[in-house]
Order: sequence, then structure tokens, then C-alpha cells
Amino acid sequence: MKNHIHASRDVFEPVNTERFAAAQKCTWVSVWVNLLLTLLQLVVGYFGRSQALVADGLHSLSDLLSDFLVLFANRQSNRHADAEHPYGHARIETAATLLLGSALTALGVALLIAAGMRLQDPQSLQTVHPATFWIALLTLIAKEGLFRYLMAVAKRVRSQLLAANAWHSRSDAASSLVVLAGIGGNLLGFTFLDSIAAAVVGVMIAHMGGKLAVQAMAELIDTGLDAEAVGEIRQTLLDTRGVRGLHELRTRKMADHALVDAHIMVDPKISVSEGHYIAESARQAVLNKHHVMDVLVHIDPEDDMQTRSNAHLPDRDSLLAHLAERLGNSNLANDRVVLHYLDGKVDAEVYLPDDQREGAVILQERCDELVRDDKFFRDIRVYHGYAQD
Repeated sequence: MKNHIHASRDVFEPVNTERFAAAQKCTWVSVWVNLLLTLLQLVVGYFGRSQALVADGLHSLSDLLSDFLVLFANRQSNRHADAEHPYGHARIETAATLLLGSALTALGVALLIAAGMRLQDPQSLQTVHPATFWIALLTLIAKEGLFRYLMAVAKRVRSQLLAANAWHSRSDAASSLVVLAGIGGNLLGFTFLDSIAAAVVGVMIAHMGGKLAVQAMAELIDTGLDAEAVGEIRQTLLDTRGVRGLHELRTRKMADHALVDAHIMVDPKISVSEGHYIAESARQAVLNKHHVMDVLVHIDPEDDMQTRSNAHLPDRDSLLAHLAERLGNSNLANDRVVLHYLDGKVDAEVYLPDDQREGAVILQERCDELVRDDKFFRDIRVYHGYAQD
């Protein structure tokens, strides 16, 4: 007996209105903060002759672009599953994260190259305007505050993309600290420190972008959950009453959720409905205890990783015809026969009506003789007392 249970919460979790609204609100806050900071940094940095502040302004501009990317991805990823996307649209967030990470990496490398070229020409190094120092300090305070706000919302609504955007703001805060130190050193007479700070900002941006891109790529190629999370899901399945064993447990990330596939072993001679009930119980336990979007449970009567395959065996009608021929009993098809495909052979249970008590004894003797050399049947048990409909 083999069966699949494939289910999820309401045909995949419906649009989470709280998550969507919270993401929209905090992202718009980030948009306005980054817009203001970008304008201040680029304008003051350009006229104040600070390469570091301009680099930080470009970083803020990338934040602004990423905010719009978050708004788009958040709206699209919360759409319901449909015929073309039966697993939902959650990976739009992952794809957006990959784009964001790649863009940050390219920006960081470009800033690093520009700063390096500036440092090779000492004549181009100048003392910056004091106003750039105060703009850098304002940026540092604003970015750190924005990081704390975004991360709090990301944790509350469990959004990978919001968390990525929050860490982007934290990287801006860290880069603003470097810029502040570089501008301060420049004003103290070490003019090269402004370009050094710009180069450091470039490295920080590239590092953060590369990290986000790698994480998103890992999810897009179906990387599984970590060992601890898989172990917890495994234990939940094994703790389900009626589950005798477990193998081929597989997981893969789907944005902030996970997809789980598992083969569970049950008593091979229970009914199909009881096996289905056990699988349904196991599925529901995983959905209730873990952050999982969907669970696919495959029911096995034995560990098919270690036993012989049953694929070569004939189907039911062919087996019954073979059994009737060998027993010389053409009425066998009228009786209730239960077949169990196990370890490359078949166990059979034959149920005769109550008025065939003596016939059951004779039939059992003939079946015992048959299984000694039969190529299909391993064991046959004959029972009487079965009331036919």
C-alpha cells in the first residue's frame, strides 16, 4: 500500500494581510528617509568635495532603489497560488533579493575602483567642507534608527526581504561611521582619509551584496533547511502515533517558509484509510509545530531503500488469475482477497464465507503447498467467517 498526502494551509497560505500591510508601511518609511539622505549626501558631498560622502550617498540611493524593489516583490509574492504557480509566488522575494545583492556587489566594486584611482593621484586630494561632517553624522543616526525599526518589523512578520533591507540599512550605518571618521581625519589635515573611507565603503557594500546574493541563490537551487531544523521535523514525524519509521526526508526553502517531503513507514497490513489517517496526522503535526508551507507525505509499508522492489510483480487481476489457476479454483475471484506487496513478493489473505469452514482448511493446505515454489506469492492465509455483501 502506497499513497501520497499532499496538502497545505488552505491551498497554500493565503495573502497575509498583516504581513503585507506592515511591509508596505515600513518600506515607505524607508523610502522617504533614504530619499532625504540621498539628496543631502550627494549635494553636500559634491559641493563639499567629499568623495566618501558621495559614495555613501550612492549607497543611500541603492537603498532607495531596493525599497521600491521591496514594494514590488512584497505585492507580487503575496498573491495566491494559481494554475501556473501551484506553490505560490513566495520566491519572487528570493529573486528580488538576488537582484538587490547583485546590484550592491557591482556598486561596491565601482566605488572601490573610483577611490583607488583617486588615491593614485595625490594632486586630486582636497580638504572637505565642514558641513560634510555634520551630514555624515546625521546619516549615521538616521540609518541606525532605520535598521532597528525595519528589523523589528521583519522579525514580527517573518519576512526575508524586509530583513535583507534592514541589514542593508545597517551596512549604510556602518559605512556612515567610516565616512564620518574619514571626513573627520580629512578636516584634521589627513586629506587622503576621505578617499580611504570611500574605498572602505565600497568594500562593505560589495561584501553585503555578495552575501545577500549567495543566500538568495542557495534558496533558488533548493538548498535544504539546516540540520537542526531538519532534525526537529524528523522527530515530529517519528512521534506521530502509527509511524514506524522514516526515510527520504527532504526539505527546501521557499522564501520564509519551507517545503517538506517525507517517506513514512506504517504497518503494512493496515487498511488504506488507516494509513491515510496516519499520514494526515503526521502532516498536520509538522504544519502545526514548524514554519512550513507544504508537506508531502509518502506512505511506505516497508523501507523501500533496503527491500527488494515490487515493480516487477503483476497487478491484482493477473495475480488472482495466476492464483486461481494454480489452485484450480475458478471461484476465487468471488471471494475477498487482500494482497500485500512486500519485499519483492506477495502476501495474500483469502476470506471465505462462514459456511465454508471445511473448505477453508483444505484451501489453506493447498496454499501452503503452493507458496513453497511460487514465483509471486510468499505467504497465503485463508480465513473463514467473512460475511459477503
